[in-house]
Amino acid sequence: MSEHMKETNFNFGKGFTFSKHSPKDISHFDRVFNIFKDLITHTSGDIEEAFEWLAMLDKEYEIFNAEYSIQDFEEDLKKRGYIKEEINPEKGKAGQGKGKNILTAKLEAALREYALDQIFGKLKKSGIGNHKTTKIGVGDERDGDNRSFQYGDDLAMVNMTESLKNAQINNGISDLRLTENDLIVEEAKHKAQMSTVLMIDISHSMILYGEDRITPAKKVAMALVELINRKYPKDSIDIIVFGNEAWPIKIKDLPYLKVGPYHTNTVAGLELAMDILRRKRNTNKQIFMITDGKPSCIQLPSGEFYKNSNGLDEMIVKKCLNKAAQARKLKIPITTFMIAQDPYLRHFVELFTEQNNGKAFLTGLSGLGQMIFEDYEKNRKNRI
Repeated sequence: MSEHMKETNFNFGKGFTFSKHSPKDISHFDRVFNIFKDLITHTSGDIEEAFEWLAMLDKEYEIFNAEYSIQDFEEDLKKRGYIKEEINPEKGKAGQGKGKNILTAKLEAALREYALDQIFGKLKKSGIGNHKTTKIGVGDERDGDNRSFQYGDDLAMVNMTESLKNAQINNGISDLRLTENDLIVEEAKHKAQMSTVLMIDISHSMILYGEDRITPAKKVAMALVELINRKYPKDSIDIIVFGNEAWPIKIKDLPYLKVGPYHTNTVAGLELAMDILRRKRNTNKQIFMITDGKPSCIQLPSGEFYKNSNGLDEMIVKKCLNKAAQARKLKIPITTFMIAQDPYLRHFVELFTEQNNGKAFLTGLSGLGQMIFEDYEKNRKNRI
């Protein structure tokens, strides 16, 4: 069949009618919007800076023209509900000028969807909680198989249509009676769940050496969140960041994530991750850690921070390895994505992985998202 004969319509009574394929034209807004979503992620939600980058790119690549200007694009973002003006009460009086543009929840969601499409490709949403176990009985998901009623079965699982059919066959239409022997129940399987904590290093080294490592990490986090929400909505994912300390962040805060002037307190990150997972009822738990540097900081019992950026500090390393072993006892595997190639760091990651019986990927930024996606899927199959 010719490439130009791909669009079809069904004409009742006459079969299929083929027409010439004509590619859909992308609108001016959509064309620029894809560029803008990359820029707004890079600028951590700073719309003014993103527009400055857009203006610079326009000078080189002629993104805008007489038909569609940068002002038209800004107006379209507002009309479509992607950005809004935040009026400062002190400056919002007449004659004080316009307020600052901020992202809306709609744009935050669009950024997650864009990251998913970029990193994992377009994925169709599957059935809810797709973690199958071999346990059969009073489960939480019906799977379409039927069997005869047994004492103790939940009456809510009775398939009335099939049961009435049985009653007609067994007793006849003239004397329709529904007995226990006629009852058919729909089989159910338990669906297991996976709880994941994604740890993101936000120490200063994530933007050092002329390489922006935090933007790809943010994109991976947004894509993984969107993937889980679409494909495995019964799973949970928590995002935490770690620098001198560790703290959880909300999903909606991901586009605004920035690197700080921090050292790398991997121990604090692992402690928080395990604390979060302890509170989960799910039996399947895992930690993903994205980092580019060595652990260089711990908090002492006094509350003070002990820091050492020179090589691998023995005391800090020992604390990290203890946490890896502790996670192993709790049956929480840790998968480390180390964005570094230094031999001594490789050795540390090998020791850390051995203590946890987990996995490690010594990788650059290229293909990081695909690697995490594949490992997430593999861990689900192995652990569930």
